[in-house]
Amino acid sequence: MNYDFEAQLRRRSLELAPRAVDTLQVNITKLCNQACRHCHVDASPARTEMMSPEAIEKCLEILERHPQIATLDITGGAPELHPGFAAFVEKATKLKKHVMVRHNLTVQLDKHPKTGASMEYLPQFFARHRVEVVSSLPYYQQYFTDAQRGSGVFAKSIEAMRRLNAVGYGADWSVLVLSLVYNPVGPYLPAAQGSLEADYRRELKAKFGVVFNRLYTMTNMPINRFRLHLEKSGQLEPYMDKLLAAFNPVAAEGVMCRSLVSVGHDGRVYDCDFNQMLELQAAGRDGRALSIFDFDFDTLLGRRIRFGEHCLGCTAGAGSSCGGATAE
Repeated sequence: MNYDFEAQLRRRSLELAPRAVDTLQVNITKLCNQACRHCHVDASPARTEMMSPEAIEKCLEILERHPQIATLDITGGAPELHPGFAAFVEKATKLKKHVMVRHNLTVQLDKHPKTGASMEYLPQFFARHRVEVVSSLPYYQQYFTDAQRGSGVFAKSIEAMRRLNAVGYGADWSVLVLSLVYNPVGPYLPAAQGSLEADYRRELKAKFGVVFNRLYTMTNMPINRFRLHLEKSGQLEPYMDKLLAAFNPVAAEGVMCRSLVSVGHDGRVYDCDFNQMLELQAAGRDGRALSIFDFDFDTLLGRRIRFGEHCLGCTAGAGSSCGGATAE
């Protein structure tokens, strides 16, 4: 089977060029307190990659110079485990940027895997800086969540959500936003985002007394750790066939790489977080690889986005992005 993503675009006369750079997504570390089976970053407690203080300062300089980049999306690994994480958030909020943190919930309750430091300060810290907290919760039932992320993860995630709720996250009266992320447990497409959000809201409130603001659905991308699992279980080709059959031109128009750029821990620039993990570095029209250390906004807008067969994951069904579905 031919999984050529660009062939799908040509067949439908679609040209997906950048249309904005309104989000700087920065992966500051691959260190994590977990090692989830579906993790496209291959993050774990054994990883050591960290963004340098100089690179973080360069990201802040870019944010200050370019008001059109309104959002800083900080990710990892568990980004909170980076020693410069708190200062990065504080400085970005002083620049009046909307700061999002990809927070796995359980990191609140675990000791830092390298230093042993407590992470219990995080809910209050997030609230003080009005950070949007974006947290993966594979399902609203223990069995499916623990199957994907490890034994005991669901219970710890619920406790962490309660701590976020206690400082105002998810409450109707609060400006503090808690967004949950759903990934299917296995080689399946997500259910409809709206109906799934309603299910999450009802079940989590009724059974555990926790609340949140919105749910993002994301398709599991056929790369790295998840791809290896698919290959070992003989499910890679059927999964790719499923993604190809579900190609949606409307979802393709809304792919996140058209308005977001991703920055690796070493300062290299990518079209998205998935390209970053595949080391498909973004390049200008002249073929020169892009980095934050020679950041040029116009070059980014004029670049040609690099696509691959994994992009079928972002365009299947209702679409998938770091902000959830891209099409109804």
